[in-house]
Amino acid sequence: MTIHKRSNTELIWLSLFLGLILSVIPMPAFLELGRPLWLALLLSYWTLYLPHRVGMTSAWLCGLALDVLQGSVLGQNALVLVLVSFLVQLLQQRLRVFPIWQQCLVLLVVLGLAQLVQLWLYVLAGNHPPPILIYLLPVLVSALLWPWLFAILRGVRIYGRVT
Repeated sequence: MTIHKRSNTELIWLSLFLGLILSVIPMPAFLELGRPLWLALLLSYWTLYLPHRVGMTSAWLCGLALDVLQGSVLGQNALVLVLVSFLVQLLQQRLRVFPIWQQCLVLLVVLGLAQLVQLWLYVLAGNHPPPILIYLLPVLVSALLWPWLFAILRGVRIYGRVT
């Protein structure tokens, strides 16, 4: 007799779908400047704690979906999210043992690099660049949201038995 172990992967995809929705939902202009990088944060968490389930392929697919939803150059967000996923996988063994405040600092750097690559791609597409400090505001907001998102997703992972 074999026992089938259920992995509840649908909870991962549901959270990534929620991240897509939160990334494109309309917000007032003054809040739009500091919109957290929801999809990058969710991909970072799942890549950090379940690297065998979520990785660069998932990041690429989510990035392409975000490109379609935002109407940006196809592959722009996909490249940035793959970069985030790659850096988190590269630092995964260290990040998992760091306290939460050090994880925030590392994610601040990782998301900052990703946002600068996003800005570079935005300029290469022929757009006028926004001021860099305002463009990096979502990185700071995302790093500050990491402890709460970490706690919520950890609860989902443990309670939902996502493996």
